[in-house]
Amino acid sequence: MTKPAVPRLSRIHHLALTVTDIEKSIAWYAHIFGFKRIADYPHKGGYGVILVQPEANLWLILHHHGTNRAEPFDETHTGLDHVGFQVPDRTELESWQTRFAELEVQHSPISYVSEFDVSVLVFRDPDNIQLELFAEHQSASS
Repeated sequence: MTKPAVPRLSRIHHLALTVTDIEKSIAWYAHIFGFKRIADYPHKGGYGVILVQPEANLWLILHHHGTNRAEPFDETHTGLDHVGFQVPDRTELESWQTRFAELEVQHSPISYVSEFDVSVLVFRDPDNIQLELFAEHQSASS
């Protein structure tokens, strides 16, 4: 018996995060990444705010739930571990490092991960959610 073909996925449509202080998180994501608030919508037990980063066509939805206990994020619990964003190249990654220093965003130094031929810069949002920026390297044979 033949396995059915896997239907196509084209990209991630949006990323949705539950946060403890939605207005603080909106301000942070707007200030750091240039996200724009485009819509608010209620849902059972709370509400969400849709943000978009126009240059990357990246949608981020921040959620407030009335039952949230305001605990900081912990990647050792079941669910989200971290979010990785790609940047065009190492130069752009260095520009982000400079921006983080100017905005006083705590971050790691840029590190090279030889197993995947990428450089990575690690930081956290106001709820302690780990975020990473990746730059793939072009091999000499490419």
